[in-house]
Amino acid sequence: MNPLHGIGLKILSVCVFVAMAVCIKAAAPHVPPGQAVFFRSFFAIPVILGWLAWQGGLRQGFRTRYPLGHLWRGLVGTSAMGLGFTALAFLPLPEATALGYAAPLLTVIFAAMFLGEQVRAFRLTAVFVGLGGVLIVLLPSLSVGLDDASSAQAVGAMAALFGAVCAALAQVTVRKLIHTERTATIVFYFSLTASALALATVPFGWVVPVPREAALLVGAGLLGGVGQILLTESYRHAETAVIAPFEYVSMLLALVLGYTIFGEVPTVPMLAGAALIIAAGLFIIWRERRLGIERAGARKVMTPQG
Repeated sequence: MNPLHGIGLKILSVCVFVAMAVCIKAAAPHVPPGQAVFFRSFFAIPVILGWLAWQGGLRQGFRTRYPLGHLWRGLVGTSAMGLGFTALAFLPLPEATALGYAAPLLTVIFAAMFLGEQVRAFRLTAVFVGLGGVLIVLLPSLSVGLDDASSAQAVGAMAALFGAVCAALAQVTVRKLIHTERTATIVFYFSLTASALALATVPFGWVVPVPREAALLVGAGLLGGVGQILLTESYRHAETAVIAPFEYVSMLLALVLGYTIFGEVPTVPMLAGAALIIAAGLFIIWRERRLGIERAGARKVMTPQG
């Protein structure tokens, strides 16, 4: 374990994923979400295959014991990606980023529902506080007028919210898959499934992208593949509770890039709601770390000493 190395890789992965989101948002006015999902998924595959080949795990990366699990993960994960890209098209980058933070909060609830994980009062309170922050971010977009711009904001807000629900379901599925599947296998089959599902949206109006848009879309795919590898590697060097808080670096990057590239000025409700969501997320991470330490201590006490 090398925590500093893991933290560095995590921060780098966050930067790469935010850059990917910028590419998608820049192409969004002309490119449908389904087409963006295809480019993001398909052009990540060569990066992932290259990584597997470099690690000498190319053959093992294709082996799976739970194909239906990968299919379900692909369905909900692709839905999350498509809805997230829709949100990027209609919402400011910081707002779409903040609403995406609802996914870890919802994962706590879904893990209790579908995996039987225990959720005590502390974490449940944090989840409700975080969801209160989500409402603070959502309400201005849902309570505006009936003009086209306002309707677009409402569509973007709801897409972000339902995207977070799908992302949480995908995360719960991944928690089940990791017991039997390699990380590389999960990543590869998701990219493959997402590419195939995205192709099904061709009848709904794909466009021929201009060279600039094509470059942005291909770049998003390559960045997505690189970001996934960096994220995976970060967990090899540090515990989840150590590096997870650095996910929120993306909020700072989204604020800076949203303002400098897209001229988006953050609102007070968005900042207040994001602060609540981040605070709740950090508390849940801290609580998970404390529970992990307590469990490890209990196991040590119960282990017979030689």
